[in-house]
Amino acid sequence: MRLKKTLCLILALAMTLMMVACGDGNANAGDAGNIKIGVILVGDETEGYTAAHMEGIKTAAASLGIKDDQIIWKYKVEENSTCYDAAVDLVGQGCNMVISNSYGHQTFMVQAAEEYPDVTFVSMTGDFAAISGLDNFTNAFTKVYESRYVSGVVAGMKLKELLDNGTLSAQTQPNSFDANGNVKVGYVGAFAYAEVVSGYTAFFLGIQSVVPNTVMEVMYTNSWFDIDKEGAAAEALVANGAVIIGQHADSTGAPAAVQKLLDNGTICYSIGYNIDMLATAPTAALTSATNTWSVFYKHAFETVMKGEKLEADWAGGYAQDAVAITKLGESCAAGTAEKVAEIEGALKAGTLHVFDTNTFTVGGEKVTSAPCDMSFMDWSTMTAIYQGETVEAIKDGYFAESEFRSAPYFSLRIDGITEDADPVQ
Repeated sequence: MRLKKTLCLILALAMTLMMVACGDGNANAGDAGNIKIGVILVGDETEGYTAAHMEGIKTAAASLGIKDDQIIWKYKVEENSTCYDAAVDLVGQGCNMVISNSYGHQTFMVQAAEEYPDVTFVSMTGDFAAISGLDNFTNAFTKVYESRYVSGVVAGMKLKELLDNGTLSAQTQPNSFDANGNVKVGYVGAFAYAEVVSGYTAFFLGIQSVVPNTVMEVMYTNSWFDIDKEGAAAEALVANGAVIIGQHADSTGAPAAVQKLLDNGTICYSIGYNIDMLATAPTAALTSATNTWSVFYKHAFETVMKGEKLEADWAGGYAQDAVAITKLGESCAAGTAEKVAEIEGALKAGTLHVFDTNTFTVGGEKVTSAPCDMSFMDWSTMTAIYQGETVEAIKDGYFAESEFRSAPYFSLRIDGITEDADPVQ
């Protein structure tokens, strides 16, 4: 009996030692000391988009035991050759991973990647890593169109409440309805890129899922961050009758303008982007579509720490907890939280597709085919710098956004949305 007990103790000790050994092996494979990260940012902590990236990087690093002195930050790096200079400087300081957070950085990041094959370069929101021929150059983005759709549902719930209780009507605010009785909403967009088109279309479809008789006007600023232009665009859209103002622009300009108009008696509300806008617009802001960047950054850091290669394209949505909406504002309609939970659950489960072709038309027709060229073009010469395949984006009855590459490629102009030809000055 004593021998049996002794043998059991020996076996237990052996198993414990094996578990410790395995744990040590995994720790070494993902040793936080194996990484030094350089970060190239288009803005700083005062700009919502960059602030969200900074928070994501810090959160991911802290969870993995990466110390502050293992991250070198480069702020307000313009989308020109200064990005290349910044990347080279970071490599010179010992970084074995260099990240940039803006689309315009991409061509300068790939230049550095060609010169330093032992360093991993990540161009966030980029679109040609998979066809660049470089193993050390990658792209990543979130499926933020999913959270934009959810934020549109929030807006739709508010519109429905206003219509149902008579607060909003053709009598109380006649300018907010078109000749066909559709209620007007607006959207402040930065540029007419596929990323923006994908986002505002998702937002609009979210609204229409609750209030079908809705139309939307989009105004561009030709800038990712311009408080004055974004505020002016919001004011112009409300003057044209828009009741809800969404945005794919990075400042608090639009929510602040909407709050001022609401305080002065105009019926209008705001859906923000990146960050909670309630501090800026406490009664006008309903929510913001946002990204949980820490999900990607944790994955990326762990991969490099283990000495492994990142995938050429990474895109995560609700299924990966990589996107979300911010806290619901006090002005949200009753039942909004429950509706949001229902929609988010369907997106996680894959039973709801944002760009379901049964929910929109183009030129009055259902879309049955959408060939998308994955090449990276020089539009000034109409030549492909990197040749990619042409893929059919319609599958199983929906437009498969961010499945063939991480960056959005939805650029269809669906019925019910108008774009202003001239950007806000």
